[in-house]
Order: sequence, then C-alpha cells, then structure tokens
Amino acid sequence: MPVRTLFATNFYEADIAAPDLLQELEESCRLFAREDGAGKAWSRAHGYRGYTSYASLDDLPDRDPAFHDLKRLLDKHVKAFAKACHFDLAKPLKLDSLWVNVLKPGGTHSGHIHPHSIVSGTFYVAVPPGSGALKLEDPRLAMLMAAPGRSEDAPESLQPFIYAEPAAGRIFLWESWLRHEVMPNAGKDERISISFNYR
Repeated sequence: MPVRTLFATNFYEADIAAPDLLQELEESCRLFAREDGAGKAWSRAHGYRGYTSYASLDDLPDRDPAFHDLKRLLDKHVKAFAKACHFDLAKPLKLDSLWVNVLKPGGTHSGHIHPHSIVSGTFYVAVPPGSGALKLEDPRLAMLMAAPGRSEDAPESLQPFIYAEPAAGRIFLWESWLRHEVMPNAGKDERISISFNYR
C-alpha cells in the first residue's frame, strides 16, 4: 500500500523490578506528605486533591537515598529513550526537577505540557485498582479541522487519545511537548507517583 506513516510520537514504557526500592520510595513519599507543610499548603491553594512536592522540595535525590537510587535508574532509561528519539545532543540530558504526587480518591490533573524540558515522565510507586490511567493526546488535535473520527478498530497510531495504564514499578517517558492528563483516581486508596523533567 502506498501509504507512509509520518511524524511519529514516541512513548516509552518499562517495568522496573525493584520491590525494595518501591517500598522505600512509598515510605518516603508518605513521610513527605505528612511533614512537608509548604507542599501541603500549595496543594490546598491550587486545588490538588492530595499532596504534591512540586512547589516545595527541589532536592529529593540529595535529601533521600531512595530518590538518589531512583535518579540513577531514571538516568539510564532517559538515555535509552533519547537514543530511540535520535536526539542530536551535545551532552546527555540531566534531571531538572523531580516531585512526589500522592493523589487521593477523586483526584485528577487536567491536560498540560511541561515547558522548558525535553523529556518528561512518571514513575509509579503505588497503584491501587481503579486509580486511573495517563491520557495522552495527539499533538495535531487542534489542527484536524474537519477530519472525521476514527473507527473503533483503528490502530493505536491513528487514535486521537491513548490511555497508558500505570502499575507499581512502571516508568513512562515522553517528549515534554506532548499534552497529557491524569485521569481521575476512581479507586479507594491513594495513588503514589513521582514525576520528573529532563533538559
């Protein structure tokens, strides 16, 4: 068939088998959620249902050994993703920011991008049943004008939205311009994740 697929959007997914690290990270995330007053205040002020260290703690890999170990793992996966994307880089990408998310039942995070970064991602620490997927949006969506919808049997590469299912120990990576949102936590327990940016 004389049809080519152009302008691919890469998405990276891997599972990290490190149960001890997961347990350490969960304990640390819950500790920060209890003790980080500035993060709790920011979360309340911005309507975040739960806790995030996004605007309060900027030194987690230096502050906590489990986050230091996680950063070493993330560096390897981001390097592999950058290679798969054929980025022309003068030097390797470096971690720019990393933050904790403890999302309560009913919590969500509306569609957004991560400006001033090259690669963004999330590492999932605790994922109770029903706690929601990561929704990824076709970056061309705003320009499709009169384009018809896609049939139910259309391949993943032609769908306007993709729902990536999280699991404990799973890492997702994408280019930071890719619009995404966190679907509502419909479970009964908190979902814990760690998000990050590389530049």
